[in-house]
Amino acid sequence: MAASADSTSARNAEIVRRYLRVFESKQVAELKELVAEDVLVHGAGQHKQGRHYPEASVLTPGLSNCRVQIDDLFTADDRVTVAFTLTYTHDRSGRDLTMTGIKSYRLHDGRIVEFWGETDLYGLLRQAGLVPEQIPPF
Repeated sequence: MAASADSTSARNAEIVRRYLRVFESKQVAELKELVAEDVLVHGAGQHKQGRHYPEASVLTPGLSNCRVQIDDLFTADDRVTVAFTLTYTHDRSGRDLTMTGIKSYRLHDGRIVEFWGETDLYGLLRQAGLVPEQIPPF
């Protein structure tokens, strides 16, 4: 039984790695194979449903040349948790911008069916010069 659980965990980890590589390739058609059509997405205080949400994230305007670094990855049964760093090229300035995050994925039958997570969007916007360096006190 342990061998079966190990192989499921390894398969699920590879599915999540492939999902993250889509951010680099921008081949959103591959998401049909990796992410359920009715995937549940939780983050930033919101709960959404549908594959179009991760598709839109892959195609974020103004950011190109995404490079994904997996900083840590943990699997257990149907769950995969990843800490990552994304590095984008900011199209307007040509500068590299980084964003860290942590996501936890639940998989079923070889597809991502639900995920939770947060990314440091404020840090990314700060690097792009779109928000102040420090949040002013109230």
